[in-house]
Amino acid sequence: MYLRILKSSGLVLMATSLALLPMGCKKEPPIKLSCNASAPSIYPGDPMTVTATPEAVSTKKNVDVLYSWSGPSVTGNGTTATVDTGSLAPGDYTVKGNVKEGKKGKEGLKPGQSADCAANFTVKPFEPPTISCSASPTTLQPGASSTITATAASPQNRPLTYSYSASAGSINGTGNTAMLSSAGAPPGTITITCNVQDDKSHSASATTSVDVQAPPPPPPPKTETLCSIQFDRDTKRPTRVDNEAKACLDEVALNAQQKADAALVVVGNSAPIPPPKTKHHPKHELTADEVAAQRAVNTKDYLVTEKGIDASRIQVRTGTSGQNEVGDYLVPAGATFDNDVPGTTAVDESTVKAQPRNPVVKHHHHKAAASTAPATK
Repeated sequence: MYLRILKSSGLVLMATSLALLPMGCKKEPPIKLSCNASAPSIYPGDPMTVTATPEAVSTKKNVDVLYSWSGPSVTGNGTTATVDTGSLAPGDYTVKGNVKEGKKGKEGLKPGQSADCAANFTVKPFEPPTISCSASPTTLQPGASSTITATAASPQNRPLTYSYSASAGSINGTGNTAMLSSAGAPPGTITITCNVQDDKSHSASATTSVDVQAPPPPPPPKTETLCSIQFDRDTKRPTRVDNEAKACLDEVALNAQQKADAALVVVGNSAPIPPPKTKHHPKHELTADEVAAQRAVNTKDYLVTEKGIDASRIQVRTGTSGQNEVGDYLVPAGATFDNDVPGTTAVDESTVKAQPRNPVVKHHHHKAAASTAPATK
């Protein structure tokens, strides 16, 4: 640009030759770059991308535009970068982006041809799973079983593994159910622990319990009814223990020998005895009660003298069956005969003496009669 001064008639004229002034170059604005993470926070392994948004980047064909990325586990491709979050520990991270433009090989050399950006995100630690535990039924008889159910969840839907333990008895199960057996467990409370673990080694536990009831007490021992012996065959000796009674009484003795702490009770009975036909009798007739008592005493005597049973273990009683018999009973320790067999009466053995099974045979000596011949004359 230059000025020409013309003087004419006192006037000064200034003329500008615009055509001769050099044309100014238009200055390009500097480029800008902003970055944005796809999520502000994630869990390890979740997808994460960072996107770069440029401003004032040249669109001329002879201008190259180059992007680059930096940061932990970052892979860039143009305006987008991908982060491999599975390899990242929980914490805060930054991904940086850069853009350059310019002629090939000279990108970013001039001012305004380069810009940077940054995007922040957080990797959160995995949350542990949660679990609850229940039992059904919660009250067991000794040796019975209960179904244990575990209800677990992972906030991040991680795969879960279950395990179980019990303070008594035994438990088996690998899924979300298990079976508790109380076999061998003492009465009382069994505590069951349900455990769950995810694939990141985070775990949780919960407990439940079942009550094993004490077994009911065993029933009290009862009097055992053994065989009976009959007295209908020998009408002349209605109280005698005959040979046919021996098989029964041998069995009674064997039971007593096998159970040394048990007692024996022999109960004599008698059918009604009809009253005498005449008022005068040469000897005393026994009553039915006396016959019954004598039969019982004779039965005890056989067991003591023939089978060697201690007399103190045998009680003698009379009953009311109305039959000509003696009933034999084994009374285990702890049993009460009068409760099990009511209606009998103890015999006073001091007034009833045992009779031998085979009475002593009396031998009679006969004198030979003398023979006298008639006198002759």
